[in-house]
Amino acid sequence: MRLGLALGYWGRGPSPDLLDLAREAERLGYDSVWTAEAWGSDAFTALTWIAAHTSRIGLGTAVAQMAARAPTTTAMHALTLDHLSGGRVLLGLGLSGPQVVEGWYGRPFPRSPLTATREYVDVVRQVLRREAPVRLDGRHHSHPYNGPDGTGLGKALKPITHPLRADVPVLLGAEGPKNIAQTLAIADGWLPLYWTPDRWAEVYALPATLPEGFLVASMVRARLCEDVAEGLLPVKAMLGFYIGGMGHAARNFHADLMGRMGYEKEARRIQELFAAGRREEAVLAVPDAFADEISLVGPRRRIAGRLERWRRGPVTDLLVTSPDPATLRLLAELNA
Repeated sequence: MRLGLALGYWGRGPSPDLLDLAREAERLGYDSVWTAEAWGSDAFTALTWIAAHTSRIGLGTAVAQMAARAPTTTAMHALTLDHLSGGRVLLGLGLSGPQVVEGWYGRPFPRSPLTATREYVDVVRQVLRREAPVRLDGRHHSHPYNGPDGTGLGKALKPITHPLRADVPVLLGAEGPKNIAQTLAIADGWLPLYWTPDRWAEVYALPATLPEGFLVASMVRARLCEDVAEGLLPVKAMLGFYIGGMGHAARNFHADLMGRMGYEKEARRIQELFAAGRREEAVLAVPDAFADEISLVGPRRRIAGRLERWRRGPVTDLLVTSPDPATLRLLAELNA
């Protein structure tokens, strides 16, 4: 199991420790560093800045939102950064949800999200292979565009720039059973949001055998500390925001996943509190057991024992979210 550093997206502004953490992860032998985006900082700019200040570590997006860019634009980002970094890009994509797609990007959430994802990946791969001009008679991503409001003058094109690699790994963030099944069929890897090292088979309904070389790059929040309850507070804060604020009460993929993990009642309560503006209460309503199950928190011995449970499963890349260099060093030592 390889280690990655998950930096996420910026809050109020860029973290002053961004480059220091990325460089430390590279020095410690971490295999990859990952950025994200929501409705603030974008994933590719920060990753390019990191690329310029590192030499070996892989550069991943976990995730770049599909609604933010046409698939050809995303492919252009990937092939450009892949050249500049010497072939280090891992392209993680996610569909997001209706609240963000329609509220932030100002476009309709696809009525057939599986089809939209499949077409998006198809176009990205066509660009990166550069075997022929991009063509797709699709429902969401037709190339050339053939909609009734078009001019009819669109021309099928292939990239001017020759991609460094035709096989840049494409990973998908997927939470629902059908989305996960499609990810196994069309992608090179999967980015699960909440991973339970003991119940992953039942929660995600994964097949006994995954495709050869398939990546399972799971996020985990980690913190080396003596007080487990205190160490879980940042995990609960993240969960409170994702469950309560990252989606509509009627359609929230993160809350649905928490429900499938056995915490449906608690997920709905978190949503209610968050919607009522009672955010601190929403965070405290996150069960300690749930936060603990999906994280690595506590003293060295406790983290070491729990890490072994992650290593026994299908996770190929453990993407660690931690701003603490001591925690990053500990995991590198334990995983050596």
